[in-house]
Amino acid sequence: MMCNNKIRCMVLWALSIFAVQFLSSTAASQPKREFRGAWIQCVNGQFQGLSTQKIQETLIYQLDELQKDGANAIIFQVRPECDALYASNYEPWSRFLSGQQGKAPNPYWDPLQWMIEQCHARNMELHAWINPYRAKTKGTTSVSVNHIVYTHPERCFDYDGQKILNPGLAENRDYICQIAHDIVTRYDVDGIHMDDYFYPYPVGGLPIPDDVQYNQHNNGITNRGDWRRHNVNLFIKQFYETVHQAKPWVKVGISPFGIYRNKRSADVGSNTNGLQNYDDLYADILLWINNGWLDYCVPQVYWEIGNRAADYETLVNWWAQHASARPLFIGEDVERTVKHPHPGNSQRHQQEAKQVIRDKQPAVKGTVLWYAKAAVDNVGNYGTMLREQYWRNPALQPQMPFIDSKAPKKPRKVKAIWMPDGYVLFWTAPKGKNWGDVATRYVVYRFAKDEDINLESTAHIVTITTQTFLKLPYTDGSKPYTYVVTALDRLQNESKPVKRKVKL
Repeated sequence: MMCNNKIRCMVLWALSIFAVQFLSSTAASQPKREFRGAWIQCVNGQFQGLSTQKIQETLIYQLDELQKDGANAIIFQVRPECDALYASNYEPWSRFLSGQQGKAPNPYWDPLQWMIEQCHARNMELHAWINPYRAKTKGTTSVSVNHIVYTHPERCFDYDGQKILNPGLAENRDYICQIAHDIVTRYDVDGIHMDDYFYPYPVGGLPIPDDVQYNQHNNGITNRGDWRRHNVNLFIKQFYETVHQAKPWVKVGISPFGIYRNKRSADVGSNTNGLQNYDDLYADILLWINNGWLDYCVPQVYWEIGNRAADYETLVNWWAQHASARPLFIGEDVERTVKHPHPGNSQRHQQEAKQVIRDKQPAVKGTVLWYAKAAVDNVGNYGTMLREQYWRNPALQPQMPFIDSKAPKKPRKVKAIWMPDGYVLFWTAPKGKNWGDVATRYVVYRFAKDEDINLESTAHIVTITTQTFLKLPYTDGSKPYTYVVTALDRLQNESKPVKRKVKL
């Protein structure tokens, strides 16, 4: 019995050493730049019937948990059906917030402004997520008198219980861009984000009722599908230009359905058999990427590894090959990932295997979780694996040199000072005139005496912060360390480093 206990202890000790080495190796190899996002939606009804205080408590809990998981961006739904989860001058308050369209929250608050403040306080980006064309969901039974369905019913069509802004009308393109311009100019958002609803998802035997618009505005395009794609192309280009003319640094992101085209439809297609962006939703996502009409793309690759119609690995590899002209992030279904077994081990789910697939593709610059609450609820220990392994260390945002590639100047007057509450590292913001020159955040690294100063190692990042100081963990002043501080601009271009040696 004693022998068996010794053997068991030795095995456990060996396993613990392996686990520590594995986690350390994984942490050290994490990319320095990675988009780690999560969608927070309202259409699932998670806010309805709750008081302002309870909604805020729910969101604070979700943001705190996502911060612990390592997330650095939140995509927050603010316009699900031509309505608003913010103080809009054009569209009514959303029923998904207050329970009745047009009714302001009571006690009053502005969820978008509040979320911007909460995310920025946690060093997360906030991307405002809008649905461009959907004007009414199936569950909405009444609309406000200032809703576009009420004020301009002629600009909408009915489809499968929904109302859709007709993409064939130029005034609808102008209207959606006006909404985007209003959000971008009045709120300090880091990005503006569209999901996959362009023309409606097709329902068998139910044609899209756009004969009148096609006959009046076809511009000589004889193929109805080409005409619909042309309408959406015009909108995407106008939308992108509208946002960047207002604020060049605000990122435009689009999250298309996970299949562009099937190989049976076109040689460029993937080896899949499902609904298609190009043919069914009239969304030519590759054209938008190659023409530079978006800043990042998040295909919704929600299927599992081994799915017969849409295999996860096949699709990740396809998007990495064809959509790398702009930063590519993978939309990840958390619940579906933990529901299906690892292809090599039926006792585990697919989180690790999917991570390996993404890591093999240099074009993949990040992941967005569908949806935030699933990660927060830690289904299948998904959140635990993020915080302890895959997102263990902080990460900067992927670079976007097509917007701005110039780094700010380095921090000034970096020095450690004794204060009444301890030893504090201080620095001063560098000088900058234009938006691309101004420092908005700082990265602080720490290296022990015998460690090489390698700023690509995420294991040495102490914090990414908006503050210009950091309290140091002083013990007895016997251990020498080198702290390195760099400055980041709005696009997180990183300045040259400033080093300071301290003894802690």
